[in-house]
Amino acid sequence: MGSKILDCTALTITIIGAVNWGLIGLFKFDLVAFLFGDMTLLSRIVYTLVGLCGLYMIRYYMYLTDEKEA
Repeated sequence: MGSKILDCTALTITIIGAVNWGLIGLFKFDLVAFLFGDMTLLSRIVYTLVGLCGLYMIRYYMYLTDEKEA
């Protein structure tokens, strides 16, 4: 049960980070910096959480392999 909550939280934070990168790439608009300030402690925490969640999501690569092929 706890793992599902962690998985959903990590996925949500990763999606938020992806949307932020999309905004940066398309419009040169950093939503995190806009909301929390440019490299303030709070914005650095948000960036760190997004990075950690992205690393956590790497574990889902194992679900991409087809067990019949292995």
